[in-house]
Amino acid sequence: MSEEKSLNFIEEIVENDLNSGKYETLVTRFPPEPNGYLHIGHAKAICLNFGLTQKYGGYTNLRFDDTNPVTEKTEYVNSQQEDIKWLGFNWKNELYASDYFDELYSFAIKLIEKGLAYVDESSADEIAALKGTPTEPGQDSPYRNRSVEENLNIFTKMKNGEFPDGAYILRAKIDMASPNMLMRDPIIYRIKHAEHHRTGNKWCIYPMYDFAHGQSDSIENITHSICTLEYVSHRELYDWFIEKLEIFPSKQYEFARLNLTSTVMSKRKLLQLVNENLVSGWDDPRMPTISGLRRRGFTPKSIREFCERIGIAKRENLIELSLLEFCIREDLNKTANRVMAVLDPIKLIITNYPEGKTEDLIGENNPEAEDGGGTRVIPFSNELWIEREDFMEVPAKKWFRLAPGAMVRLKFAYIVKCEDFVKDENGNVTEIHCTYIPESKSGNDTSGIHVKGTIHWVSAPHAKTAEIRLYDRLFTSETPDAEEGDFKDYLNPESLTILPNAYIEPALADADLDSRYQFIRKGYFCLDKDSTKDKLVFNRTVTLKDTFKKP
Repeated sequence: MSEEKSLNFIEEIVENDLNSGKYETLVTRFPPEPNGYLHIGHAKAICLNFGLTQKYGGYTNLRFDDTNPVTEKTEYVNSQQEDIKWLGFNWKNELYASDYFDELYSFAIKLIEKGLAYVDESSADEIAALKGTPTEPGQDSPYRNRSVEENLNIFTKMKNGEFPDGAYILRAKIDMASPNMLMRDPIIYRIKHAEHHRTGNKWCIYPMYDFAHGQSDSIENITHSICTLEYVSHRELYDWFIEKLEIFPSKQYEFARLNLTSTVMSKRKLLQLVNENLVSGWDDPRMPTISGLRRRGFTPKSIREFCERIGIAKRENLIELSLLEFCIREDLNKTANRVMAVLDPIKLIITNYPEGKTEDLIGENNPEAEDGGGTRVIPFSNELWIEREDFMEVPAKKWFRLAPGAMVRLKFAYIVKCEDFVKDENGNVTEIHCTYIPESKSGNDTSGIHVKGTIHWVSAPHAKTAEIRLYDRLFTSETPDAEEGDFKDYLNPESLTILPNAYIEPALADADLDSRYQFIRKGYFCLDKDSTKDKLVFNRTVTLKDTFKKP
């Protein structure tokens, strides 16, 4: 019986709040900004927020924080919904911060009327100059003491579109000497004459994130608003708005975001990679986006398991990418059918096997599968494709594959002995000639011959061709964000290797996008969306073993 897993600190808070009767129902939310595709760091937050209400009851809202019309697209909304569903989660309510624009505006009016907000017409440079430093207090804006009536009048005109972008802002009136820089009269509304993806041109003023976030939580009666650690300093402001507006007291809690080696998590930087065509798009299989991981062949289960393993902490840490790869190997080892594919082919001819004869052999699909995995039929003939690396003209010590005079077993088939080989005019081996032992058939071997090596193969007359894309880490540095210079300077030039003409078992002609395969001895692969009936494309999800060598 496995040991019961201890609670993380957020689960402890939730249990205490529910057991004490503080809340009858747990309500969480996942609040992405629709300004890019979700990545593996978001997956951690998704698993946390939805996982809590799966465990303790209640429900989770999906709320898009769409307060910046300049960067937001419906494309991003749709992709984020798809990613969450693919991970295995469902939200109760689909909501948008823009749903609350009227209410947020009324909250701003309320703050003005209470003398807790004012319109400022200082420039950005003037505001910055008066902000102070972490060790020195700021100075009051010359517009800080406008009358309530004047503030209401100008703010109404801002809403009505009477001023250009940047002419005025609305600031909360808190404390210019606060040790928390975010409490030094933060901006809560700005003018933006931009069409919103949902509200069109109804609004030309938009709330800042810090103002919209906590109030949206409160409107939805969110009990536990879970953010990453960079929002610790925002919590004081979050609580201040709720207190002054006298609305439902949602509470914010922070956990450490996911930092992963050999990648970047900034949506801004990921967008740069996309816009500069350094990757093929948001779902490029080298990207840490959920859609990129899905296209590469990762499964929802493997990502949920990864998030479970890294846990929820209060301190920042750096997680090895190899742990994510371990999780997908663990999953696919039990679920992916074993098939044969030759990525760097060389012809093997069995000289004593009848030319033109086809024999149906039986291969195991997956010996690790709980249901036994079943079997499949594999055609065999006298002409095969094998991996070039499985033959060595002058064998190294402890070489157990093909070499002149050496014997090896063909997977699911027979033992063969290398009798000869052919070279071209450049000295490259082009064909290997072997004889086979008829009594050595797998599953019915009466030859008494024992060999140490087994290699995979594909029958040449029956083989299908495919393009194989071998993916590796996107960056050569474990911490590209922390390096000197531009993070793009550390892009790995060998992050993608394309093999245009590999040979695969004929059964793989019927591969579908949802299936995963282990190419025997080569790694785990999946069909790519670029595939057509005439051209199959497979992506390598991960190698069979962790082969990454740290710099």
